[in-house]
Amino acid sequence: NGIESTFEEYLKGEDGIKQLDMSVDGTVQEEYTTKEAVKGSDVVLTIDLNLQKVTEQALANTINKINSGGYSQQYDTNSGVAVVMEVKTGKILAMASYPTYNPQDFVGTISTEKWNEYNNNPDLPLMNKAIQSAYAPGSIFKMVTAIAGLETGATNTTEKIRDTGTFYKYNSSWHCWQRGGHGWLNITGAIEKSCNFFFYTIGTRMDIDVLAKYAKYFGLGVKTGVELPSEVAGSVASRETAEKNNHSWQPGDMMSAVIGQSYNAFTPLQMAKYISMLANGGEPIDVTIVKSINDVNGNQVSKEDITKFVNAKLGLTKEKKENLNIKKENIDAILKGMKGVTSEEGGTAYSTFANFNIELGGKTGSAQTDVQGKINGWFVGFAPYEEPEIAVVVLVENAGSGSYTAEVARDILQEYFGMNMEKVEEDLTAMPSTEIQN
Repeated sequence: NGIESTFEEYLKGEDGIKQLDMSVDGTVQEEYTTKEAVKGSDVVLTIDLNLQKVTEQALANTINKINSGGYSQQYDTNSGVAVVMEVKTGKILAMASYPTYNPQDFVGTISTEKWNEYNNNPDLPLMNKAIQSAYAPGSIFKMVTAIAGLETGATNTTEKIRDTGTFYKYNSSWHCWQRGGHGWLNITGAIEKSCNFFFYTIGTRMDIDVLAKYAKYFGLGVKTGVELPSEVAGSVASRETAEKNNHSWQPGDMMSAVIGQSYNAFTPLQMAKYISMLANGGEPIDVTIVKSINDVNGNQVSKEDITKFVNAKLGLTKEKKENLNIKKENIDAILKGMKGVTSEEGGTAYSTFANFNIELGGKTGSAQTDVQGKINGWFVGFAPYEEPEIAVVVLVENAGSGSYTAEVARDILQEYFGMNMEKVEEDLTAMPSTEIQN
């Protein structure tokens, strides 16, 4: 599975040949090697062991806390994902999918009982949800809408829009999650307050395919090309996607698309790429989980050869994409709003990061699903705010609120920035407010 499946040709090495000379009665007269066995190559990952352990534990702790009613309300959840990525390189430092399984169970022959336990579990422990499941993003998509609006002139960094709570257009109405409205907000404030009304307004000034263009630029609805099998692409709301679903795109459909609903469905790994690109100033990155491949003699396989091998093995095609050269002032306006989410009273993640000693940017999202009453919770963030190094993405299915998932990111950031003292040594011998969309 996973890396071992992709790189088996490198990992397995080559068999040797041993020759036995025997007499007619079967007695071995001589034994010698005619071909030496060749040890397989080492595939070195970008994963940080300590960060991976903390990420897995933090995700499990928060899911259990939500389950037990440790926040303001109890929700029945047992599934989630967390991804940590370097914002400038696209290197995956940690990636956890919950619930998980014990690989040791598959050594030799797995018992029927254990196989059935895994295979029949509705929470799909055998699935890597970071790359194999696509989810509606909800409010964490609003930064895409904001960038598209700023870059195309649908709005600017100084325009203020008055949120009255209910948006009327196309003979229909849509509500902001704060029913009384947020009042006058510029785009930075709209990100901080997660104001639906603001994004409904600029959505009426844009074409859906323009919004889709920017979403795809940030890697949404497109396979990341990570060196793992079974990655799904997800989908971006667009005329083309609507037609594939036997639907003719209507102007009112934009109201759902701009706040991360409609046909928008992305993997958590895609979200990590998106947040990384926001944090690094809009520069494209290539996502990777492989640091190097070293043969028995210590020679490294070139990155170009690895990419060529992976693309052929996984059937990937890389499209050359232009750099949209997003204006710095537009990115800065968005990141400032994300900072407010974690540092300003009233921000949806303020209670989690109020006393945190590193400035960061973040955004919560509470996305509706196809199941009535089921709300998936997201938190996305980057740190440090001034010179971003890492992006963190957390998703918990049926979390009820995105603000509940922020604690996972907090624990991860504490580990990354050295606030935790405990370190792990690998044993190599072992076998608040909810932005519900309407």
